[in-house]
Amino acid sequence: MVFESAPIVVDGRAHMLGRLASIVAKELLMGQHLVVVRTEQIVISGSLVRNKVKFESFLKKRTNTNPKKGPIHYRSPARMFWRVVRGMLPHKTFRGQQAMSRLTCYEGVPPPFDKKKKMVVPQALKVQRLKPGRRHCLLGRLASEFGWKHGALVDKMEAKRRVKAAEFYAAKKTDNIQRAQAMDEADLSEVLPVLEKFGHYYPPAEKMDDDDDDDDEEEEEEGEEGEEPAEGE
Repeated sequence: MVFESAPIVVDGRAHMLGRLASIVAKELLMGQHLVVVRTEQIVISGSLVRNKVKFESFLKKRTNTNPKKGPIHYRSPARMFWRVVRGMLPHKTFRGQQAMSRLTCYEGVPPPFDKKKKMVVPQALKVQRLKPGRRHCLLGRLASEFGWKHGALVDKMEAKRRVKAAEFYAAKKTDNIQRAQAMDEADLSEVLPVLEKFGHYYPPAEKMDDDDDDDDEEEEEEGEEGEEPAEGE
């Protein structure tokens, strides 16, 4: 990723858990602020039964004298992903604590991130990293098996958000088409002389099309001249 001053919103859907966490951890150490949304759609390799067995063994790890002292077993997908990233950082040092403070995780896509551009990490996508036919499960399904009770609510809110997003995109497409038509049909005969006085020149559309045709013809001629003769000629 390229460093940006504003937080980068990452869409966790269809990403592999470990692959995404490792890349996120590296970016946090480099000073990048990240927001990971739709963590319930993150993919874990292995079947649901296998991952349930592994998580059950993890739940048995606790402090015998006082279980409140840890380890803490988070049940929500956002906190589960947050904990995976924490395990890849030196979180007990000041540098690691500052890196963790740059990470925010959510289930679903809450506002204002529903209206912001969301990024994906190609190196961590399931289609790139998991062989077709291999068993896998979703982080949200695993969390629901162990006490997370908000999966249905998140799905309901996501359905509403997708409907609004589709309406917004349809309106945006119509807006762009109307704007392009208005620019093509605009009469600039009165404005162009004024702009030319200040050093701005906008060639007519017909002339621009003729120039493009001339450039294409020149490229074709250069290609014909540059052809090497076949051997034996």
